[in-house]
Parts: sequence; structure tokens; C-alpha cells
Amino acid sequence: MISADMEGATGVTWTGDVVPGTEQWQRFRRLFTADVNACVTGLVAGGAEQVLVNEAHSSQRNLLLEDLHDAARLLTGRHKPLSMMQGVDSDVDGVVFLGYHTAAGTRGVLAHTYMENSITGVWLDGVLASEGRLNAALAAEHGVPVLLVTGDDLTCADAATYAASAWTVAVKECVSRYAAVCLPPAVTSSQITAASTAAMASAGRAEAVVAPHRIEVEFDASHLAEAAAIVPTVELVGVQRVGFDATSMTAAMKAFKVVTHIAGAAMEDVYG
Repeated sequence: MISADMEGATGVTWTGDVVPGTEQWQRFRRLFTADVNACVTGLVAGGAEQVLVNEAHSSQRNLLLEDLHDAARLLTGRHKPLSMMQGVDSDVDGVVFLGYHTAAGTRGVLAHTYMENSITGVWLDGVLASEGRLNAALAAEHGVPVLLVTGDDLTCADAATYAASAWTVAVKECVSRYAAVCLPPAVTSSQITAASTAAMASAGRAEAVVAPHRIEVEFDASHLAEAAAIVPTVELVGVQRVGFDATSMTAAMKAFKVVTHIAGAAMEDVYG
């Protein structure tokens, strides 16, 4: 399975590259699809019999199906129960985090956690968490290893803290939130294919790790925390921070999804 986000795709460095409907987004859809195809090529070369690609960015309708590798199946569209990780519960033997990025509150190209600019930090069991860390914990709950992570160099460094055995490919080097030294697609495609092929040696389901978890979320404004705290089980733990406990990572991520949706709906123009 490939969980495909866009901020960490080849060449992406700023908002217009990933916002659906813009001219730049149309351009980078092709580069994003090329990264996915390079990964599928490698996974198949490494022995994968099927590859499910789950669109994980924004509208979750960004990849070009007409250009997709014919060995892949595409899960596209929003409102999936497990969101970025939909399909991890379908007996897959490994997952690739492709086009990922660093966490809100840290350095990295287009760094954020789920909400683009209103969440200043998310903590999983007391540890500052990127989407990669959250999704890796969800994968572990289903016994699915993280095989490969691609994104900028800081995303790869982050991956080493939550999936130490995963391969990584840095398609760009972070200069700032909106700037990076980028490798050309011919180079990144080759690197992604090679890493995907090698990573398949680690494919294979492990024992599922189901355990309780705590998530805390900090926002950039108090009213967003207050809005999120309306959700049953979610409590205010600070002026701009909420927290909640869950019996499993699946339950935690579903609750997190509710929290982010409610906080997003509480935002107003200009002042947020």
C-alpha cells in the first residue's frame, strides 16, 4: 500500500503547488503521479503482487488515473474512515509514506499536521508527532510495517525516529518552509524505484500492536481549542490545547479527525 501525500513530492515548495485548481497544482499533479509510478515500479520489481495507492492529500483527488502505473489500483476521494491510511486494514504486507512532510511546529517544506496553518503541534503519547508518526502507529496496530518514506531531508530524519528500519528518499533539501533545493524528476524517480525495490525485503505482516493512546493538539487560537472541546472525551488542557485518550490508535485517529474538522469549521476569514 502507498499512502500518497503531495507536499513532499518532487519539486513541491509552496502553497500553489498543492492547492487544487491552481495552474501550479496541475503541473505538480504530473510530478506527484510520477513519484507514485516510480514507487509502484520498484514495489513490483521487489515482488509485490498488488499495490493499492491511497490518495492522502487535501481533496484526495490529485493523482492522474490516466497516467497511473497499470499494476496499481487507486483509492481516490474524501471521507474515508481511516483517511490517509484507508486500506491498511485490508491485509496489506507493508505501507509506503510517499510525499510526506514534517510536523506542525517544526522546520520543513510546507510543514503541518493535518490542518495547514492553525495547528501548532500534535503530541502522541507525549511525543511531538508528524502525520508520519501518527500513521505509523496506526499501521502498527494492524501489523503493517512502514517500508519507505519519501519527502524532504527533514521528513526522512523524522522517519528515522518512528520507523527506524524503513528506507528513505529525500527528493529535496529544505531551505525554508517555502524553499528547497530540488532534484529533477529523472533522478528522484530512479532513487524512489531503487529504494522501493529494496524495501520490499521488509514486507510481511507482524504481530498487531493494539494499545491505548493519548493525543494532544495545540492550536494558534483559543476559540479553536474551545470548539474542539465540545467533542465528548475531548478536554481543554490549556488555553489553546486539547487532549483526549482512546483505547486504540484507530479510535484515536478517528477522534483526531473529528477534532480537526470541528476546529476547521470554527475558523473565520482573516482572523482565523
